[in-house]
Amino acid sequence: MTKLNVILLAAVIFSALALIRSAYDTRRLFDAIHKAESESQRLSGERSRLEAERQTAATNLRVERTARERLAMRTTTPAVTMYVVDPAARPRLAAASGARP
Repeated sequence: MTKLNVILLAAVIFSALALIRSAYDTRRLFDAIHKAESESQRLSGERSRLEAERQTAATNLRVERTARERLAMRTTTPAVTMYVVDPAARPRLAAASGARP
């Protein structure tokens, strides 16, 4: 009978330790889930803010103003337009159209 009591005591102790370990793992995982949800909410808010900022920065007036102020760009006119022809492409264009150079 004593041998059976020792085996049962060992089984109860093992079961108690397994229960404690399981509870610890559950708390640790719950904490990790809570942190991940908090991070998700933070990132969602940041994404919304960045989307609004992107939409503001992408308006035509803002792009045009930035091009003029920072890049010193201006609108094109026929007076400042230069057409460049690639001399190496001229024989290919003539051959493609059937004309002779």
